[in-house]
Amino acid sequence: MTAKKSGSRLETEIERCRSEGQWDRIPELIRQLSVKLIANDDLAELLLGEAKLQQYLKENPIKQGASPRGAKPKLVEVRKHLTAALDRGNLKSEYMQEASLLMAKLNYVEGNYREALSNYFKVGLDDLQLVGIPVYRLSMIAEAYATKGLCLEKVPMASPVNRHTGGEQEIITCYEKSGDIALLYLQEVEKALSSGMQNRSPKPGPVSHEQELGFFLETGLQRAHVIYFKNGNLTRGVGRFREILRAIETRTTQNLRMTIARQLAEILLRGMCEQSYWNPLEDPPHQSPLDDPLLQASNTEDYALSRRPKVYAGENIFCPQENTEEALLLLLISESMANRDAVLSRIPEHNNDRIISLQSSSIVYDLLTIALGRRGQYEMLSECLERAMKFAFEEFHLWYQFALSLMAAGKSARAVKVLKECIRLKPDDPTIPLLAVKLCIGTMHWLEEGERFAKMVIDMGEKASEFRAKGYLAIGLVYSLKATDASLRGVQEEYQRKALGAFQRAQSLSPTDHLAAFYLALQHAVSRQIPEALGYVRQALQLQGDDVHSLHLLALLLSAQKHYHDALNIIEMALSEYPEHFILLFTKVKLESVCRGPDEALLTCKHMLQIWKSCYNLTNPSDSGRGSSLLDRAMADRRQINTMTLPDFSDPETGSVHATSIAASRVEQALSEVASSLQSSAPKQGPLHPWMTLAQIWLHAAEVYTGIGKPAEATACTQEAANLFPTSHNVLFMRGQVAELRGNTDEAKRWYEEALSISPTHVKTMQRLGLILHRLGRYSLSEKILRDAVQVNPTSHDVWNSLGEVLQTQGHDDAATECFLTALELEASSPILPFTIIPRAL
Repeated sequence: MTAKKSGSRLETEIERCRSEGQWDRIPELIRQLSVKLIANDDLAELLLGEAKLQQYLKENPIKQGASPRGAKPKLVEVRKHLTAALDRGNLKSEYMQEASLLMAKLNYVEGNYREALSNYFKVGLDDLQLVGIPVYRLSMIAEAYATKGLCLEKVPMASPVNRHTGGEQEIITCYEKSGDIALLYLQEVEKALSSGMQNRSPKPGPVSHEQELGFFLETGLQRAHVIYFKNGNLTRGVGRFREILRAIETRTTQNLRMTIARQLAEILLRGMCEQSYWNPLEDPPHQSPLDDPLLQASNTEDYALSRRPKVYAGENIFCPQENTEEALLLLLISESMANRDAVLSRIPEHNNDRIISLQSSSIVYDLLTIALGRRGQYEMLSECLERAMKFAFEEFHLWYQFALSLMAAGKSARAVKVLKECIRLKPDDPTIPLLAVKLCIGTMHWLEEGERFAKMVIDMGEKASEFRAKGYLAIGLVYSLKATDASLRGVQEEYQRKALGAFQRAQSLSPTDHLAAFYLALQHAVSRQIPEALGYVRQALQLQGDDVHSLHLLALLLSAQKHYHDALNIIEMALSEYPEHFILLFTKVKLESVCRGPDEALLTCKHMLQIWKSCYNLTNPSDSGRGSSLLDRAMADRRQINTMTLPDFSDPETGSVHATSIAASRVEQALSEVASSLQSSAPKQGPLHPWMTLAQIWLHAAEVYTGIGKPAEATACTQEAANLFPTSHNVLFMRGQVAELRGNTDEAKRWYEEALSISPTHVKTMQRLGLILHRLGRYSLSEKILRDAVQVNPTSHDVWNSLGEVLQTQGHDDAATECFLTALELEASSPILPFTIIPRAL
């Protein structure tokens, strides 16, 4: 009785070791079992044969794609043990089946594929039970199906036709069954391990035995979809991926699931469009454009298994409805797993593991970049890449991707800091500091930083090759912007001279680059050297005839020479190529007011509103029937808004990019948001640029109405802009203009003072306030404000003329005459809109 109980305990322990793959313990347990139960010699032969075979495969793993051939000396003993167990025939039927499965596996390892298939035919593989059997036997059956599939691939069929129809499908079915049973086996092992750990009190020491897939189970899980894709049957391949991913996860399959999730995401992104997509809970289409039409449709009937792996199920499970959504879900799951399992240790022993972990994670982040970039979700992408920073030490690719995502998300200040790290990692790459310059001279207006980055490129010398010219172009733009910011005439002229020198150097290094000629033209235009500017802009157009900024500059130069009709023709020609370019449309409004009258200008304003609506989806929940009053909410369409050229709202009239204008723009944005919240209006969604553009359209319409003496219509248009940005200095200035038109001098003065409290350097407001103070008899204050305005913008002929009027009233005739002469000289070269409305950017 004691021996029987002891034998039962040993058999249970043997069964557990077989389930968990602890083959090194089997011989000792068999020795103990043979002492207790003399009648179990055949079972001992079976177990020893299995243990030695598995130990051999552990020490000499089969590689994917390898073809084992020939007898192996170490396997002679295995064959003796299995032959002895089979020949005597004393084993129970289930053990005889196991012995036959092991013999077939041995035949495959030795390259005897036909004998292995004969073994499987004799044992009746499809008739083996999956219900009520020990866990280890599930593994044996799963390996048997995988091995049978491998043998069928190795053994040539009677004819190629059979190979590509029934034979091919039989191979795939073997792998699919193997994969399903393997998943079931791993789930059962994990369940047994977890229940065993719950039953045992926790003890210090090593954790439970780590389960390994091994060659045969891995082949069963991965080979079916490989054949599907190889045969062009993408539909079935995607379906197989989804079946594996829906199975309840185990620790052993985590790496496999991550790989499959990544591969499926890649297929969804690269090989499937929205029209051919079906969600995971739907039946796949019978005919799909995804599949190769040249291949004969194979029989793809579902196979039957008495037990299948458990899958995730429930009422609140999320199911994606389109290919990008599913790809994104898979990649976010993969990213989570990659972050969790990332190897961070930098000790030499972990070097290979760390490299593999990094490569795997980099692929996931590259695919995330594709998926999120398609939808313009750069904010989310930058958050994902930020999580990658924990293992991105000294890894340039991830740092660079992070910097680019921050740029696209509009986080310029942080992007510059990340680009500095990229420069440290790749100091000889000129494109990185050029990107940093692009950000610095943009909305942030960090001119000192921009100059440092531009000098890095120039200092590279010949190493920068063709980018050296771009370095001079960048530093020229920095000097040009510094000249605009400078308040002292001498400093302005010095920076203008440096800018021209840098642009000329860029042109000499790259004579075919239209940008060097264009910026030379723009710099001459800003300095009011109109003939020289015309010469350079014609050079730029010869090099790049459809460049929008060169065409715009040409139109402004023609307007400076008072050739308004020619300028308008150039603008209309440019608009035929760039119909949604708002800066061109604003210039057209100005020119039409002069050439064709206000009615044409107002029609262009109306056309701009229609273009704005077509660019952005609108919902008007509070439409009061007054037209656009009521653009309360907009969402960007699938085109990326930021790629459209939009003017700077800091000053639509002067295009000023003074540092003070940028500060004022940020102040008014914050105040406008506060005012909007107090008025409980609908919040503005998405990027601010579209809303700024809409406000400018209304302000241009208001200006046209003001010019023809229609205060009611001008007030309505100004109110539309005020609904968007209540405390914008441009809106407050226009309110002052309308008040002046109505004859309300005190009200106009109050609006102008409010505008200057937001933007102290807004020249047109300073000029109008100076004139009002002049009318009110406050000559000294008027003169002070106008002189300040001249310091801010010494090329404004209106300001010089107003200053002359004030000085003349005070009896300073000589000074007044000088101001009038300066105003006349400037007016002779004054464009319809300031040259600085054209953006200066890389």
